[in-house]
Amino acid sequence: MVPVIALVGRPNVGKSTLFNRLTKSHDALVANYPGLTRDRKYGEGEFQGRRYMLIDTGGITGEEEGIDSAMAMQSMQAIEEADAVLLVVDSRDGLTPVDRRLAEEMRSNGRKVYLVANKIDGINPDVAMAEFFELGIPEVYPTTATHGRGVRQLMEAVLSPFPEEELVESEEEAERGIKIAVIGRPNVGKSTLVNRLLGEERVVVFDMPGTTRDSVYIDYERDGKNYTLIDTAGIRRRKNIKLAVEKFSIVKTLQAIEDANVVVLLIDAREGLVDQDLHLMGTTIESGRALVLAVNKWDGLEADNKAWIKTELERRLRFVDFADVHFISALHGTGVGHLYESIEKAFAAATDKLGTNRLTRILQDAVTEHQPPMVRGRRIKLRYAHAGGQNPPVIVIHGNQTEEVPSHYTRYLEKLFRKALDLHGTPVRIEYRSSENPYAGKKNKLTARQVAKKRRLMKHVKKK
Repeated sequence: MVPVIALVGRPNVGKSTLFNRLTKSHDALVANYPGLTRDRKYGEGEFQGRRYMLIDTGGITGEEEGIDSAMAMQSMQAIEEADAVLLVVDSRDGLTPVDRRLAEEMRSNGRKVYLVANKIDGINPDVAMAEFFELGIPEVYPTTATHGRGVRQLMEAVLSPFPEEELVESEEEAERGIKIAVIGRPNVGKSTLVNRLLGEERVVVFDMPGTTRDSVYIDYERDGKNYTLIDTAGIRRRKNIKLAVEKFSIVKTLQAIEDANVVVLLIDAREGLVDQDLHLMGTTIESGRALVLAVNKWDGLEADNKAWIKTELERRLRFVDFADVHFISALHGTGVGHLYESIEKAFAAATDKLGTNRLTRILQDAVTEHQPPMVRGRRIKLRYAHAGGQNPPVIVIHGNQTEEVPSHYTRYLEKLFRKALDLHGTPVRIEYRSSENPYAGKKNKLTARQVAKKRRLMKHVKKK
């Protein structure tokens, strides 16, 4: 499972800045204003090929009232969800009573705590950190979140206790077979679909949103093949989330997406495609997981409604045209069996082994048909490609000025590779590598004859 890391501390100590640094995003609002962050914010990060999930929280002072009290509850809930906690303090303010209270709370909670002495720039780190050792936390890491100073050492220490994700599946994982996560909004029929796929009443089904609160992993066998089905909690829009347990369920659902090989997104045909469905699709694609779309509650709809829904799906789902769409009834089983065909196809595409020669030929054909643009008078050159990973398929392209390749040309290459390789149901990621100049930084050493010739030329120039 992907480790969950929570950022906790007083207001305005730089938690959101560190969150943006660790997730390589600008998702969290940052300003020199205490109390700007109120709700917990979740983000995904990667360090040296290892993924993690990050939780940004509001500041805690211990004297909260009104909305500040709710913010503090959010922060404490984040600590309960996390595998490790980063207690962020302000090096310039020094040790405060609030920092002491938070450190005591962390120790009593039993979570692994790392003390992050932020805003260390411009001051002596040893002097600034000395008083923070009074908190009894042995790991103190000086950082500057705005510039990234000390962040590498911090993340190396935080991630070291967690086992590294293996690129090759272990025997146990192979025995579990394809891991299928069923996701969607509350009350769209996820648990009903899970029971239908299993052929038994394995999980609780009730006509009330929020019945499922945790991700349930179920191993089973079908037609001699092993599968693992993951029933997840429904994800609502943030403004509708009130219970702390529901927020915990969201973390579990996001972890299930990361842990799955194929994601089945369930859509309610009677409500149509809503923004939250599109958000879940985007989350799945960003995670790189293979995707299958299932429109549930299809039975009982009028012919006009069915035609309108199909038109809407075709219009709004152009960005996921690689995913198969099935119209099913989880309650009655209509069309459910065909989901396995798309799941198998998507998994095969996501884990297909791609040869360097084949990828390079496709790249050369793509460049011949549509050349990359020119940058500062020079044409971007893409020379060869090779496979860089699976689930999702990663294609690494080498060339010159690859950092200047525009996003629209990358999308063109993604679609062309997906079409040429016949990859259904999975996103494709393109990564670029620039060729290094082997003579960069090397000084040309002249022979004795060349030195003598250079001297004669210099004398000739001076005479003129």
